[in-house]
Amino acid sequence: MTATTTTAPDLTALTGTWELDPTHTRVAFSAKHAMVSTVHGQFNVFGGELILDGDHPENSTVNVTIDAASITTGTDQRDAHLRSADFLDVENYPSLTFVSTAIRHEGGDDFVLTGDLTIRGTTKSVEFPVELQGTATDPYGNQKIGFEGATTISRKEFGLTWNVALETGGFMVSDKIKIALDVEANKKA
Repeated sequence: MTATTTTAPDLTALTGTWELDPTHTRVAFSAKHAMVSTVHGQFNVFGGELILDGDHPENSTVNVTIDAASITTGTDQRDAHLRSADFLDVENYPSLTFVSTAIRHEGGDDFVLTGDLTIRGTTKSVEFPVELQGTATDPYGNQKIGFEGATTISRKEFGLTWNVALETGGFMVSDKIKIALDVEANKKA
């Protein structure tokens, strides 16, 4: 039997300050509706910065701010309800934020990003398992980096408690909200 050696990826190239590319990044979510279907949506306006230390990933930081009013599910009436005081209350809480508190390299391209997520003025710690998708230089000489990640949160923990009981049991909107991230960032010069 021959022993094989696995080498860790060279993360040194990750070192630097990266700015989210909103045209190639998706901040999406999904929730169950009436306990029988899944509604998908996303936020279209956001910005953020990743300060990455490839030699010591635990020293890296991530900060993201999302415009709450930019929520879209493809249905104007539903989007207006999600912006209302029943849900995000965008008049009083115009932004959602995420500020990292820890980053752990799990090996290979896998990381766990822990941070404070603030929705509707309530801050809770959440973990995002994320996978490095790679780095590249585009035809214009811009350095790019990509990550994908997902997590599930309880919307009630963030004060999003509006709901309607169904005659058949259960509720109109699930408590569990899945968040999916497809991130592309550009290295700042």
